[in-house]
Formats: sequence, C-alpha cells, structure tokens
Amino acid sequence: MIARRAFVLSLFGAGCLAATAQHSPALADGVYPARAVRWIVPYAAGGATDVLSRLICQRLTERLGHPFVVENKPGAGSNIGTEAVITSPPDGYTLLLTSTANAINASFDPTIRYDFSKSIAPVAGVARIPLVLVVSNDLPVHSVAEFIAYAKNNPGKVSVGSSGVGTSLHLSGELFKAMAGVDLVHVPYRGSVPGLTDLMSGQIQAMFDNVTSSLELVRGGKIRALGVTTRDRSELLPDVPPISDVLAGYETSSFYGVGAPAGTPREIVDLLNREVNAALADPAIKAQIGQLGAIPISGDAGTFGAMLAAETARWRTIVALASPKAH
Repeated sequence: MIARRAFVLSLFGAGCLAATAQHSPALADGVYPARAVRWIVPYAAGGATDVLSRLICQRLTERLGHPFVVENKPGAGSNIGTEAVITSPPDGYTLLLTSTANAINASFDPTIRYDFSKSIAPVAGVARIPLVLVVSNDLPVHSVAEFIAYAKNNPGKVSVGSSGVGTSLHLSGELFKAMAGVDLVHVPYRGSVPGLTDLMSGQIQAMFDNVTSSLELVRGGKIRALGVTTRDRSELLPDVPPISDVLAGYETSSFYGVGAPAGTPREIVDLLNREVNAALADPAIKAQIGQLGAIPISGDAGTFGAMLAAETARWRTIVALASPKAH
C-alpha cells in the first residue's frame, strides 16, 4: 500500500507550482486571478485528497496563469481547514476541497461554529469514491449475506473498524447495522492504516474503507472484500458486488468538490467551475483519477450546490440512525 501511494504521488508530485503557465482566453482582461490562489485541503498530506487536489491545481495553474497552491490544514474532522476558508475574504483566492465530512458535520458535530450551507459558495464537484466492506481472512464468510448471518449468530462479537468517529466510514457501518439488524462493535482508529493493520492481523473482523486505500490489500489477498457501498460496481474491484444487492437501498460513498467563501463573485465561481470541469474531462486526468477508484463529478455550480444539500440531508438521516450509540 505504501509503495502504491509513493507511485501515485510520484505521478503528480510536481504539484501545482511546477506547471507551465498558459493564459486562458477567458482572462483577457487579467482581472482574476492576478496572484497565487490557496487551495485548502482539510486533511493531512499524502492521501487521495492530496492527489485529487494536485491534479486539479496543476491544470488550473496551466490554464489560468498563476499558481494554485495546495495547503494541508488537517484537524477537528476537517473543521479547521473549513473555517480557514469560510472566514477568508470572498475574493476567489482561498478555496476549499469540500468533502463528505462537511455534509456529515452539519448534523453530527454539535460544537461546530458555522452553518456550512450558508458559509460556502459551491463551485464544482470533483470526484466520488466508493467505500468497500472488507473482512479479515480469518472470518469464515465470503459474501455480504454470509457476513450478516454470521453477525446475527454472534451478536456483539464482531468488531468493525473505521477511520474515526463521525467519518463516512463509521457512519456507513452504522447504516449497515441498522438496515441489516445486526449488533456490531464499532472500533474507531486515527485513520485507515492502523485499522487495516489490525484487520490483517485479525484484531478486528471487518472494516468499511475507501476503495483507494484497501485496493492493494484486497488484490494481494491480505484481506477479503465483500461488497461496495455504491449502487454500481467499482471498476477497480469488478468482481465485488454492491451491498445493495443484499440490502436494498443501501448506498454511501465519499465525495469531494470545490467551495469558496460565501459572497465570492459569480463570475469567479463560474470561471472556476468551467476550468474544473474541463480538467475532469481531460482523458489523461480522468485516467489518473480512475487509478484512485474515483468517479469524476461534473456539472455547473448550481448542480454541485444541490448535491451538497442532498448529501447533507441524507447524512443527517444516517446520523439519526446512529445516535446516540454512535458517539
């Protein structure tokens, strides 16, 4: 998995600053951008969020003639990075990699000091990444149906890991528990890697994880994939069926997009939306995103805003299923 991460990052490691600037005809008046633009990633460096961001930033740098610089501001379930953006001037020079965490925190985190829906101007979607239910090779199950049956026969004895309380991985497990009617024990970790390590050793029995970080372990036979959380199969795991084949209506995923502080001028939002969509349509970038198991999200700013609202409402329902025991 470490080798895969190094390989992926090496493909895009030149980053946003190494791109050769080329002015876009859309900016003949030179109004925006006139200087470097900060792209805030509210997570630690080195994961899929970094790769996605650097891919888009490199293209924006090339097209718009000024650096789009990735800054990692992790902490507090993405709230630190998010607050850094929404409290910045609405001038287009500070952008946020929005994510599922923003949709979840709106209802999950009672300490949140802002209303995300009112504080952010949706710019564009970037990608959606399926999650996958993976189990230890020691567990005597080979399908979602067998896993549910095993859990029902062993209530409270099956531990399911996640990358932390309140994450999409955790709440995907809570939704699974509610829909399947099983008693699973949630074990939160500080990220996917320690959870996957314990899964391989049999310290926990199952885990919901992003396809991106589990892929090489599944392919290497170190853990077993039972089902993906999206309605369609993942191109990277074509032999793994959707969980919804067994639990009708079950569906979750991680999504990423771009936001700006509320009040950012519409012409800047529209310009950035066009350029992000152009990047996602580029065959080379699409192929690189596909290596992460991600599915590009295209559409105008209004479409992305509607998606954010729908995701926030959907995760609010899932949080309600998980509370209070999820905490």
